[in-house]
Amino acid sequence: MKTVDLSVQRNHAIRSGYPMLHLGADGGRKKSFDEVQTESALDVLLDGRPVMRLICDLSDTVALVVGRLFTEGFIGGVCDIACVYVNRHATEVRVTLASSASRRLRGEARDSEPVSIATHGALQRELGSRLRPVNPIPWSADDVFSLARVFSSDSPMHRRTFGAHSCYVALGDRVLFCCEDLGRHNAFDKAIGRALIEGIDLRRATVFTSGRTPADMTAKAIRAGIPILVSKAVPTDLAIELARKNGLTLICSAHPDSMRVFNDPLGCAEVRGCGDGLRLEVQGASWEATRVLGSCSGEVALGVC
Repeated sequence: MKTVDLSVQRNHAIRSGYPMLHLGADGGRKKSFDEVQTESALDVLLDGRPVMRLICDLSDTVALVVGRLFTEGFIGGVCDIACVYVNRHATEVRVTLASSASRRLRGEARDSEPVSIATHGALQRELGSRLRPVNPIPWSADDVFSLARVFSSDSPMHRRTFGAHSCYVALGDRVLFCCEDLGRHNAFDKAIGRALIEGIDLRRATVFTSGRTPADMTAKAIRAGIPILVSKAVPTDLAIELARKNGLTLICSAHPDSMRVFNDPLGCAEVRGCGDGLRLEVQGASWEATRVLGSCSGEVALGVC
């Protein structure tokens, strides 16, 4: 994949020097200058045809576009891309496909029909219609707790602006890199795009996101072949159903001291030696989390009673 990035605003995600007045509940007043998140519109053209407009910051633009095309099913990998061209002002990205990928995409466009998504069931069918189940891999609660501790230490852009979502790609308990953007879907796609560009095998990876995990975010992970999706936030009902149908390990509300496991296809959630006498027992489709003193039961409890 050839990359031509002429942007003079590359990695421009934070803008400094905005004057503001800070007011305290105690009547305090302080004039200062603040750093804020940038916001830009980025048009993506695929073989000369406009396919999407992204509202994003201007960091990791190429990774964002590659990741978005991959997680939305336009390409099967970087081998499908001949060239990515970013114009001078980073307002437009032109992606030229390899000839075989271009022919395949034109064929799929002819065969596809517009879908009107109006009901819960229709949304579920549409999101799941072209998904291929992932291959689950073993995971460790200790590894997830370790990643949650890294996540809780904050990421650079969010630390400065409090306006960014972040997404980590990890192997086991080792964080490979973090990507950030003003939107959670963009941060996710940047992480996936960077992994593809760097040749990381996503089939062995854990992706940890700061954002909620609705059905479309879960579908992105499944399309990318990611076996383990972890979120600091919460899922939706459709997200859980998609995860269960497609073999995705789904862990949400992940913090340094607790997490909630919504899908565990390999039954890896039995925890030993995590402190405070916590253990998780999996009995068929039911879940039970128990502490030394007191207990709680439910479908999604791990670490909280």
